[in-house]
Amino acid sequence: MGRARLSDRIALPPVRGSVKADAPLAPLVWFKAGGAAQWLFEPKDADDLSDFLAMLDPQVPVMALGLGSNLIVRDGGVPGVVVRLGKPFAKVEAQDEVTLTCGGGASGILVSSTARDAGIAGLEFLRSIPGTVGGFVRMNGGAYGRETRDILVECEVVLRSGEQVTLLNRDLHYTYRHSNLTDGAIVVSATFRGLPGEPAAIQAEMDRIAAAREESQPLRSKTGGSTFKNPDGHKAWQLVDEAGCRGLQLGGAQVSEKHTNFLLNTGNATSSDIEALGEEVRRRVKDRSGVELEWEIQRVGMFADDAKTGIVGLVK
Repeated sequence: MGRARLSDRIALPPVRGSVKADAPLAPLVWFKAGGAAQWLFEPKDADDLSDFLAMLDPQVPVMALGLGSNLIVRDGGVPGVVVRLGKPFAKVEAQDEVTLTCGGGASGILVSSTARDAGIAGLEFLRSIPGTVGGFVRMNGGAYGRETRDILVECEVVLRSGEQVTLLNRDLHYTYRHSNLTDGAIVVSATFRGLPGEPAAIQAEMDRIAAAREESQPLRSKTGGSTFKNPDGHKAWQLVDEAGCRGLQLGGAQVSEKHTNFLLNTGNATSSDIEALGEEVRRRVKDRSGVELEWEIQRVGMFADDAKTGIVGLVK
């Protein structure tokens, strides 16, 4: 890859799952752009992940990858270990009439559908978020007036040290699209609580949400979901629109005509195109309204030029 590699001088611990070196990440993220992971690790179970992290050199960075929907992987790739929670972490089970236990790799669609089948209401909003339980818990994922903090009871987390801990809702100190989970910490399961409901009514609400999302968002495009957080008292999409950015293009990246808080890969955009377009939108919004938009999409890894010189970038 033309860059200095941690793997040149660090041996990985043994695993029961799978590890791949220089694994392309573009196929695994919604933007379909970006570089490779230095290592991609898919653990067999929580103990496999815990043992691996406990033995892994502390200087090696670690990040979790869910469905890759809210992520820009920079073109120079991601140094260190990217952990992807596969099928062993994608199970959802109803514990009683209002409680679900969900693996960290389970999708929002699976969680909401399982809740419906069990007659548990209040989790319908997860149907509309293209992510996994681990991402919802870390980012306080939300939509249509509900957030993860409204339903989370507790979560099981493997810390960067390898320690397995149980954290209650209050321990995460949730704010808008933010928790205090530390870097390298990976959510392996979560317990959600809803309300008793009728499956037919729950399905109707899920259908309503799905239809609203289909109508307003560019779901059939290479996108990353909501690009910017809504500032206090404002809607990000409206600020972007008022700044004249609807349809704005840079290289192969474009601001969606359908929903201006979405960026698109129109075909062959690089991650650099996408991130630079986002920064140009931020600049124009600041000039027009005085409001400084904050990224909601996570940007990780190294720029292409940094990768060539061996400079290790930090996850933002």
